[in-house]
This record gives sequence, C-alpha cells and structure tokens, in this order.
Amino acid sequence: MTSWVADATAAPSMHNAQPWLFRFTRDSGELLLTMDLSRAMPQTDPSTRGLHVGCGAALLNLRVAAAHAGWEARADLLPDPADPKALAAVTFALADTGDGLGALYPAISRRRTSREPFSQEAVPQAVLDGLIGAARIEGAHLSFPGAWQVQAMLDLVRDAAYAETLSPEARAEVARWTGTGTEDTTHQGVPSSAFGPVRYGGRAPVRDFAGDRPVEGRGYAVFEHSPCLAVLGTRDDGPQDWLRAGQAMERVLLQATLDGLSTSLNSQALEWPELRWAMRDPLSPTGHPQMLIRLGYGPGVPPTPRRPVSDVLDVV
Repeated sequence: MTSWVADATAAPSMHNAQPWLFRFTRDSGELLLTMDLSRAMPQTDPSTRGLHVGCGAALLNLRVAAAHAGWEARADLLPDPADPKALAAVTFALADTGDGLGALYPAISRRRTSREPFSQEAVPQAVLDGLIGAARIEGAHLSFPGAWQVQAMLDLVRDAAYAETLSPEARAEVARWTGTGTEDTTHQGVPSSAFGPVRYGGRAPVRDFAGDRPVEGRGYAVFEHSPCLAVLGTRDDGPQDWLRAGQAMERVLLQATLDGLSTSLNSQALEWPELRWAMRDPLSPTGHPQMLIRLGYGPGVPPTPRRPVSDVLDVV
C-alpha cells in the first residue's frame, strides 16, 4: 500500500501543492482519499476545482499502480455527502484479467511537466487519436483545436497572465508555491530549476512563475511557433466531473509519456471565471474546459519534489 500511495503522489497538481491525504483502514481494507485544504488556493482556485483535478490525477496513478501489481482499485467518488473533503473511497480486489491500465505504470516515474521549448516536429495523428481515446475511457473529452481556436486560447492565456499582474493577492499565492532559489521547495511547490527559460520568441503558452522576481542563471529561448495544444473537457462541471477530469488528464499524460512526448499543463486562463467561460466550445457536448495541455517532442527534465509518503498516508 505504501508503494501504491508513493506512485499516486507522483501525479501533477496545481503549482505542485500536492493537496491530497490518504487513510488506510486495515479492518475494511479501504483507502480513503481526502483533500488537504491547507494546500488550497482561495485566490486562484476558490471553487477547489483545480484541487479536485490534482487529486483525480493521484487517484488514476493509484489505480495504475494497483493494476500493475495484479489488483483492481475500485473507487467510489464522493462517498460521504456530509464530508466534502472525502473524494474517493477505494477498495481493492484481485483482477481476473488485465484491462490495459497496468501497462501505463512505467510512465508514472517518467512523466514530467516540462517548461522547456519543444521542437517543431508534428505529433502524428495516430498518437493524438490514442490520447483522445485515453481521455474517453475516463469519461472526458480531449480536443485539438484548429489554428484560429489556438490563437483565441493563446489570447486568453495572455489576458490571464496580465490579470495576475494586477492582483497582488493572486501573485502572493503563486509566490507561496514557487521558488526563486531562496524558498524551501524541498518537498513541495515548483522550484526555480523547473521554471524553464524565459521565452523571447514563439507562441507556446508556458507560465512564467518567476514574474518580476530575478532567478539566477535563468536563460532565454525561442519556443514553438505552432504549439500542439489540447483542451480536456467534461460534459458537466461539478466535483465528480473534476475528479474524472483529473483521472482523464493523468491517463492522457501517462500515455503521452509512453509515446515519447513531453507535456506541460496550463490552467492560468481557467483560474479566471470569465476567461474560462470564454474558452468553452459552445458546439461541444463536453463544453466545460478543465485543463489546457501542451504536447510535443522536447528535452528531458528532472522531477519536481514530492512530499514523503509518511506525510500523506495514515494507517489505522
């Protein structure tokens, strides 16, 4: 169980805050996933949508780890209406047959969020179709917008970055979880080494966590002029949908990793309700965007820090 939870915590989360806690009950064999509200972000994620998405990603990793070991993890989402912090009650049973989920296991330790430039090499359509299928399995929809839609999304991301500069509260919240070489990011947050270079060319939507804070040794680079972007969306927009979106997002990221792709996530425009509304596709049956994903072929990057399992797992 400890190793499965360790795999779960390798999931991405907003600003790498890792907002999850696990409690395993020996008598019942149940593992309860709850949200850690001490890691919530009331300014940029007041609804806790992003927190749910991150916990959903951790849940998918847990399911993959169990499947790799020959077990099926059965998750009951939002098991206690009286306790909104309880996100999933998970029980385990020996799997009769494999469903393919365990094949994703090698990607858990290799998946990274990359803020480096990607090459201009196009991702083959067959690979994109596989990612669309991965999202569909988890009840979400992954779409690859056309050129004019990409430009509209890039405009929204730029508007979100500008709005953040005008909000000292939002800037302070981001700064809490991102380092500039002086903050303690030993087990959490985004260290300055993961900021990537400053963009001085290209159109890829890469969030600059440094803002106006100096980062020693940070270089400059040209990013993609025609970035490959995907929007992950759901039909509805409640806590259960956010958890499903997180599982779908992580399944897409793990499959992309196995396919040799680099990935990065951008939620900046989705943190502002009016901009998130503008990113919706009114013609899509899954018109609630949950994450903007950038994909391509890029250099390897080191992992970001993770909390010790002893900090997030309680056994009773």
